[in-house]
Amino acid sequence: METHFTYKLDDLGNLEFPGTPLAVIGHPIKHSVSPAMHNAAIAKLRPSNSRFNNWAYYRFDIAPDDFAEAVSLFYKYNFLGLNLTIPHKVQAMDLIHGVSPDGERMGAVNTLVWGEHGYDGFNTDGYGLKKALKTDLGVKLQGSTVVLLGSGGAARAAAVQCILDGCKKLYIGNRNVERLEQLMAIVHAMPGGDCAEAFALDNPPLGFAEQGVLVNATSLGLKEADPAPFDVQLLPKTWTVYDMIYNPNVTRLLLDARSQGLRAANGLSMLVHQGVRSLEIWSHAEVDAHAMTRAATHALGLPPRHD
Repeated sequence: METHFTYKLDDLGNLEFPGTPLAVIGHPIKHSVSPAMHNAAIAKLRPSNSRFNNWAYYRFDIAPDDFAEAVSLFYKYNFLGLNLTIPHKVQAMDLIHGVSPDGERMGAVNTLVWGEHGYDGFNTDGYGLKKALKTDLGVKLQGSTVVLLGSGGAARAAAVQCILDGCKKLYIGNRNVERLEQLMAIVHAMPGGDCAEAFALDNPPLGFAEQGVLVNATSLGLKEADPAPFDVQLLPKTWTVYDMIYNPNVTRLLLDARSQGLRAANGLSMLVHQGVRSLEIWSHAEVDAHAMTRAATHALGLPPRHD
């Protein structure tokens, strides 16, 4: 089967996905570079272990209304692992057999693993963000002040990771008040969660600490006409900015941040590191992050990164 193709629900059962299939599921999903990234890492595993010879990673566009049926079919046809992206990370919680402690806290999963009684769920987004901030910006969450924008699945993972790592102060802003309140309930229930404070995106807090990081987990920036989700002029010049969006390569938020002299990075490294952790969970093998990075940058038509 072709791994660069975007498959649909009808293809499950009508087409054969032999060997050990893996897949990313989203809606929309055509833009995803996960197949290129994972298949490159799998290719690196093959020379030292023949069990990876028949592994392949695919891409499926599954609408929310079809998601429950799709999960059952992926399980029936022995897809060993699934990655979930927008809008399925929260919905999956009601459809899986077991969930890891981090996924339980976050109320969202992005990695499913085939088990005897159903899929088990994990969340590797928090790990991916933590590694990306350290790699790209030299930022540790421990002791940091963090402004987090959004309250979807990726924002939930980021907020929980901030608390687990012991951030000093966490501000969470979102447009949807109900979803923001749901996320605040998750965070405040955690030990150390009292450091978190909610705000409306159109009414940001003032008087930030001298050092900190702004993390965008909203979808604002996916479209060229999108405005920046936050006015970076409110931040001290010593702050850094991380936008989880990686395509487009430069969002309005990143342009604004760099024009103010702030160090800033996009979400490609988070994509890579959460992907590394997912493939490690499925394969129980050490995964080459550089192979994933090279494949992702190539698929996006970007110049090679020199990390």
